Amino acid sequence: MGLLAIENLSVSYGKVEAIRNVSLKVEAGEIVTVIGPNGAGKTTLLMTIIGLLPCRGRILFNGEDITGLDTERRVEMGFGLVPERRELFAEMSVYDNLLLGAFSRRDGTAAVRRSIDEVFDRFPRLRERRNQNAGTLSGGERQMLAFARALMSKPTLLMLDEPSLGLAPLIVKEVFRIIPFLRDLGVSILLIEQNARSALETANYGYVMETGEIVRQGLASELIHDPQLIATYLGGQERAH
Repeated sequence: MGLLAIENLSVSYGKVEAIRNVSLKVEAGEIVTVIGPNGAGKTTLLMTIIGLLPCRGRILFNGEDITGLDTERRVEMGFGLVPERRELFAEMSVYDNLLLGAFSRRDGTAAVRRSIDEVFDRFPRLRERRNQNAGTLSGGERQMLAFARALMSKPTLLMLDEPSLGLAPLIVKEVFRIIPFLRDLGVSILLIEQNARSALETANYGYVMETGEIVRQGLASELIHDPQLIATYLGGQERAH
């Protein structure tokens, strides 16, 4: 069954079908990536999984059908999302952004403060910037804060929407170094990413999405050597190892 199982998911905007019969799964402890061109429906997929868009088909989490549940309930069950544009509160401090990440928790102030200390231990740069407004952080620091804020809800499944978007190449490398680190904390990852090579190098399993449909899937270590994917998404040549 897997931690997350999507079965024949379809989503429409009016008469336009944005996703058609998509099925995928994420096992506990895995990094699963969905790659594909801009406009393929990848972000729509995440918005539907988190409960922001109505759909046809089924979404199962730990074997339970959650298709009809609202977003807040899904977050309480263990879903976390880092949106494409990070969507931090720019005029609020790093510390206050982290507090907001814990809005769904019911385990008390002391536990939330312990979680903030743990996050600062994992991201020391954020501790240094704790009183700084989020809007004044560098691009890499904002992405770190987005990751950290998502961890504050104690997710079981963390969904990342284009985490490398708009970042300098050196920062992109740092972001993809952090993603397995998040998995090692016990969080399963569903990664949506246009940087196909980095995504496949990081993931256990991959899906290729085009025009709202899954057109390929397989072990990430195999997809990254697929001649068709190399030609289409990976810069036209296989990287030497």
